Amino acid sequence: MPPVVTYRFSAFAVNSDTRQLTTGGQEVHLSPKAFELLLMLVEHRSRAVSKGELHERLWPATFVSETNLATLIAEVRRALGDSAHDSRYVGTVQRFGYRFVGQVDAVGAQATDTDARVRMSVTSAEREYLLVQGPNVIGRARDAAIRIDSGGVSRHHARIDVSGHDARVEDLGSKNGTFVDGTRVAGACLLTDGAAMRIGPVALTFRVASATQVTETVG
Repeated sequence: MPPVVTYRFSAFAVNSDTRQLTTGGQEVHLSPKAFELLLMLVEHRSRAVSKGELHERLWPATFVSETNLATLIAEVRRALGDSAHDSRYVGTVQRFGYRFVGQVDAVGAQATDTDARVRMSVTSAEREYLLVQGPNVIGRARDAAIRIDSGGVSRHHARIDVSGHDARVEDLGSKNGTFVDGTRVAGACLLTDGAAMRIGPVALTFRVASATQVTETVG
């Protein structure tokens, strides 16, 4: 039997056993498939989840319109008081899928392969941006995973693809280019710890921390 896990974020709690979303001790109604969608995103919060993977779990071996998934995403966002334009919990990964972007504490969780992975991030002069498994789009757009509000940065400027312990950055046809250690990126460029990146006029540093350096919030 899988372990019972309660995932807590902000004022909300998701219980994998009772299959309830609650806030302040009161249940927030979700349809069964909307709850399953939220649970899957929270369980796989370390990475972006593709639309295909979500379809396979929600409607196995069944063809359904893509609007069905969009309807469930909208239902989950309404329940959380979230917005597609300024996501606090459910973020859109353009042309790929969705990811859970809120800070989660998992109570009663077992250690997983995800916990053993390294922690990757990019830092600017102002803040640190954690990277998730899968695509991490950098740009000015509201749906960018790493949002940089600078006039010299394109709406969807570049993308860092994380796969296991590897991360590669690729320019997305930006006007001002993407640079790693002073060289303009052409194609996918493998990143190493301490790599100096420039997204248009904005300087970033790629960082990697081993699992032993990261303090997990899982209880």
